[in-house]
Amino acid sequence: MVTDVAVTSEPTMLVVDDVTDTTVTMKWRPPDTIGAAGLDGYQVEYCIEGTDEWIHANKELIEKTRYTITGLPVEAKILVRIKAINAAGASPPRTTQHSILVKEVIEPPKIRIPRHLKQTYIRKVGEVVNLVMPFVGKPRPKVNWLKEGQPIDQTISIRNSDCDSIMFIRKAERKHSGKYELSVQVENHIDTAMLDIQIVDLPGPPQAVKIEEVWGNNVALDWNPPKDNGNAPIIGYTIQKADKKTMEWYTCIEHYHRTCITISDLVVGNEYFFRIYSENMVGLSESATATKDSALIVKEGLQLKIPEYNDRDFTEPPIFTQPLINTFAIAGYNATLNCSVRANPRPKVIWMKNKITIIDDPRYRMFSNQGVCTLEIRKPSPFDGGVYTCKAINDLGEAQVDCKLEVKVITQE
Repeated sequence: MVTDVAVTSEPTMLVVDDVTDTTVTMKWRPPDTIGAAGLDGYQVEYCIEGTDEWIHANKELIEKTRYTITGLPVEAKILVRIKAINAAGASPPRTTQHSILVKEVIEPPKIRIPRHLKQTYIRKVGEVVNLVMPFVGKPRPKVNWLKEGQPIDQTISIRNSDCDSIMFIRKAERKHSGKYELSVQVENHIDTAMLDIQIVDLPGPPQAVKIEEVWGNNVALDWNPPKDNGNAPIIGYTIQKADKKTMEWYTCIEHYHRTCITISDLVVGNEYFFRIYSENMVGLSESATATKDSALIVKEGLQLKIPEYNDRDFTEPPIFTQPLINTFAIAGYNATLNCSVRANPRPKVIWMKNKITIIDDPRYRMFSNQGVCTLEIRKPSPFDGGVYTCKAINDLGEAQVDCKLEVKVITQE
């Protein structure tokens, strides 16, 4: 029994997919009718305008419905046709309706900045930096990177392709911090993008830690911020004490915001040394600065007799002696806001976010100790950013202070 075989119908939807100065890429759809003989592949042919010769572009049949014709003369005009081939032979050709100019179409460059790079990109010292900056443009754009207007460091690796540029730093250092400019150019068309990179490290220890005063069972300490903040704001201090007899260190307070403090409830007869660590978003300083002198808590009988004074009115309305400070937090890490208020009688303290009072919200914890008011924000997200207000109220009046909190997201590579 002999089965009749027939050629397929012509391929469909033949269109130009891409053009360069020497190539033309075509794509199409399979024939509507294939038949019993099936489909073995496609033959691509082209004819240069002004001639009658159809040239085979592919030596062997291709199965895919996309093909790039190479080796074409620059600025030539060509017609292209596609034939579907099977055992019965070639189908009728599908030919382009208009001639194609072999010349790359200029597409102005455009950098597509990823969302997480539109804000400051933060990494710790020693971590890997791997930034991908996608772009479009034809012909292949020229790519250039600058840091603060100068060529970038040789320790930074740049890899460019037709559609993106990758900045790679195997081991980030503080010197890699700064503003980077990426420029992508096609002929006279240029697009630029700015990146702000911040490489952070542990801070140095505080400076000039000293004992200011000793009275009763209290010691007043004072110090200066560290010389090196680790390229990130100082967010607190940890204060420790040690009895001279044992020199075992115990933490008095953590995440303390100011540079002076009174340590109370010390044991009479003991002699104390103190030391302080700095803290930023990376963590505590590797070392602490200790007091050179010790503080001896003398017994009651050895204290000076306090002269008697006439009674006077110590009542006063609330006055903030230490304001709130604009700061930023890292998403997912607890943040604290601190201020100090003086008032008599003791004031009622209210915290507000964007002028709305914070009441019974499990995301927040509020503390008030010896006039120091603290708001702890648990694992904040960018939505927790805003204007925070601390208001103190007593019978004689009220006062308030404000600050802005910005919550940044650190992406993980």
